[in-house]
Amino acid sequence: MGVVLVYPLIIIVGPTGVGKSSLGIALAQEIGGEIISGDSVQVYKELNIGSAKPSAEELQLVPHHLIDYIYPSEPFSAAQFKVKAISLIDEIRGRGHVPIVVGGTGLYIRSLLDPYDFSQQGSEKIRSKWKEFVQLQGNLALHKELKDRDHETAQQLHPNDVFRVIRALEVFELTGSTRSSQRQFRDDEYKTLDPSILYIGLTASREVIYERINQRCVIMLSQGLIEETLALINIGYAPTLKPLQSIGYRHSLWYIKGLITQPEMLRLLQRDTRHFAKRQLTWFRRDPRISWYDIETETQVLLKELVKTCRACQIRVE
Repeated sequence: MGVVLVYPLIIIVGPTGVGKSSLGIALAQEIGGEIISGDSVQVYKELNIGSAKPSAEELQLVPHHLIDYIYPSEPFSAAQFKVKAISLIDEIRGRGHVPIVVGGTGLYIRSLLDPYDFSQQGSEKIRSKWKEFVQLQGNLALHKELKDRDHETAQQLHPNDVFRVIRALEVFELTGSTRSSQRQFRDDEYKTLDPSILYIGLTASREVIYERINQRCVIMLSQGLIEETLALINIGYAPTLKPLQSIGYRHSLWYIKGLITQPEMLRLLQRDTRHFAKRQLTWFRRDPRISWYDIETETQVLLKELVKTCRACQIRVE
C-alpha cells in the first residue's frame, strides 16, 4: 500500500463580471494553485482595459498563464488553446501545484474537456474571398450572405463581428452544412469527466450581473479604454483585427471614427456586454457537469469547500 499524490484540475466559468478571477486567485493562494486563463481576449498583449485582465498586483499574487501570451496581430484559436492548456496542466502538476482554469470563453473550455476535432484547418482561399467581399460590400452585406445560408448563426452574430461571420461562411462552404447545426450536435454530447476535475460555475441574479456589468463598463471608460484603443491603432494594429473587434474595442473604434458620442458608446457597451453575458450563461447552462454557485450567498462557502476537497483528493492511499 502506497501514497499517491493526485492533483485535481479545477475549472471556474461563468458570465463576464461575475467574479471568476477573484475566486481563482483566492483559491490558488490557499491550495498552491496556478491559473490558466480561458479568455479569448486576455490572451493578447497590450489589450488590458477592454479585456478586464487581472491587475498587475493580482498577477503577482499567484502564477498566471495565457495572459499577455501573444500580440494582437497573431492568430489564436480554440485548437491552439487546447494544445497549450493541456501542456500547461501537465507542467503545473509536475511542479506539485494545482491547475485552475478560469475563463468565460465557452469554446475554449469545451475544447479542453471534450473530444473536439480540430483537424479541419479551414481554407485561406475561402477566407480571403470573403475578406475581399467585406472590403468591397461592407459588413451588412457580408452578414446577409451568412443569413441566407445559416440564419440561426447569423442571428447570434453581430454584423460587425466580421471574423466570426467569415468563419461561419467558411464552415458552410467546407462542410456543406451550417455551423449552427454542427454546434447543436456537439452541444448534445457531454462526456463524463474524470473525478479529479472540479467544474464550477458562478452565477447571480440577472439584476446583480447586469449592475456589475454596467459599473465595470463605466470603470473601463474612466481607466482609459478609448485611449488604449487609440494607442493600439497608432502603433499600427489594423482596426479589422479580430481582437479589436471584441466588445469594448469595437465600441471605442466607433467613437474614435466619430460614429457615436461617448454617452452612446457607454450605452452600447453596457448593452452588448449584458447580451454577451446572457449568451455565456446560455452556453454554460447547457452543460450538466457544472456545479453552480451563487456569488451573493455561496462564494465563501464554495471557497472553503474547494480547499477541503482539493486537500482531500491530493492524497490517495492505494
